[in-house]
Amino acid sequence: MVKLSENQAKNQMALLIFVFIFIAFLLTSLLLLSGNHRRRIRRLPPGPKGWPIIGNLPQLGPKPHQTLHALSKTFGPILSLRLGAFDVIVASSAAAASQFLRTHDANFSSRPPNSGAKHVAYNYQDLVFAPYGARWRMLRRLCTSHLFSTKAMEDFRQVRGGEVEQLVRRIAEKGGEAVDVGVEVNTCVTNALTRVTVGRRVFGGNGEKEGAEEFKEMVVELFRLAGVFNIGDFVPGLGWLDLQGVVKKMKKLHRRFDEFFEGIIAEHREAEEKADSDGKRSDMLSILIGLNEEASGEGIKLTDTGIKALLLNLFVAGTDTTSSTVEWALAELIRHPNLLKQAQIELDSVVGSDRLVSESDLPNLPFLQAIVKETFRLHPSTPLSIPRIASKDCEIDGYLIPEGSTLLVNVWSIARDPYMWPDEPLAFRPERFLVGGLHEGVDLKGNDFELIPFGAGRRICVGLSLGLRMVQFMTATLIHAFDWGLVQGQMVENLDMEEAYGLGLRKAVPLVSKPTTRLSPMAYAKNA
Repeated sequence: MVKLSENQAKNQMALLIFVFIFIAFLLTSLLLLSGNHRRRIRRLPPGPKGWPIIGNLPQLGPKPHQTLHALSKTFGPILSLRLGAFDVIVASSAAAASQFLRTHDANFSSRPPNSGAKHVAYNYQDLVFAPYGARWRMLRRLCTSHLFSTKAMEDFRQVRGGEVEQLVRRIAEKGGEAVDVGVEVNTCVTNALTRVTVGRRVFGGNGEKEGAEEFKEMVVELFRLAGVFNIGDFVPGLGWLDLQGVVKKMKKLHRRFDEFFEGIIAEHREAEEKADSDGKRSDMLSILIGLNEEASGEGIKLTDTGIKALLLNLFVAGTDTTSSTVEWALAELIRHPNLLKQAQIELDSVVGSDRLVSESDLPNLPFLQAIVKETFRLHPSTPLSIPRIASKDCEIDGYLIPEGSTLLVNVWSIARDPYMWPDEPLAFRPERFLVGGLHEGVDLKGNDFELIPFGAGRRICVGLSLGLRMVQFMTATLIHAFDWGLVQGQMVENLDMEEAYGLGLRKAVPLVSKPTTRLSPMAYAKNA
């Protein structure tokens, strides 16, 4: 045999790689040409022309929810895109969303394949990205029964109250020092959730601040990466190249989360072994570990991987979206001091000045509830709904929605539709939800499609009840317990309200504000 020189071997390897890429390119081109032909002969919704191979991907820009909102004004409330080899349908009106998520909900109950679910969410072992079926129903029922049912919400009311009280004391002890609102609120939400989920506070002790900030940074990175339209997800044959470097970052982030959850599970098992147990399991993790040992009613057994995947959902989706919404609400009230004052007057009349807000006060605070609704409207925690996939062909408003197409509901766009919101849709006006307002009676629970920040239909956010309760509770407590001012040199009219796009919608510039206590000293005392 003739032995090749090192240079010849390298040249042959380069040639093989070139041939492989060329074949992948050719196959993708043929697939896309076939897709374009289907688009011409089938009644797809209208949409912009795309580029060869990659379709409309370059047109989405850094803030796709805003780009798609602009496109809907040209092409209508139901538009179609071609992202690589796949059809993507975007619904941008309440009527269109109702068609997809109510009338045809069963057809859009699963998720399309994506790199985030594969490389971060334990290869679809979680609840959010799990295929619609028996395992998904089991996971959802577990969460509903043990965390989000009416009984569970009532059982853990004291836990939430204790963490919010600690948040207030922590801020009050700073003596007017500027605080990063998002970090403080995220710490509170995470500890409230983890005390119920794993039976203890995750961020406690001397390293609380460092641990909380590191965890929030991990969550922010996850939401950012999950919001990227990864070319490899849409163009077959190019995924292995990881052209945007997204998969590499996802794998690295996954390792950090996995180590975090491995530690929590190991500590939990060790604590249970040392404790004198009477066989009762109270926290969510204990119940999940029990299912790890024996199959559920459907014969489905949870592995450690499945447990970590569900914890990932609970820790991430249940914390960052809540804390971001509270941060947006406070930023809007700082920009509108008259509304802040009006809310404080309502709170003082119901709660007084000698104690903090309790959850039982919330039903008696209609203006506070209106503020929260208006915050969810202008700053939805998920601006583009988590994608769904059509399990079969269907027809909506005379358009064919083909099997395998991806559905995106532009929640951000719906909330700015002048047809549904004729009274200054871009203005922060909580009074629109009060008695006599144009949107009196509109709720956030997936029944009124002009306001669906938690989604709608079968795959509506399982944590809706807790998320809404925590946003109302913390927003009420923070504006009742403190007056909020900006740091020196910052003007209210110049407060940065720019959005940072991802799977969730955060403030691009974190809100740093100076709180001043406004209640009786006894309200801030421990166990007041």
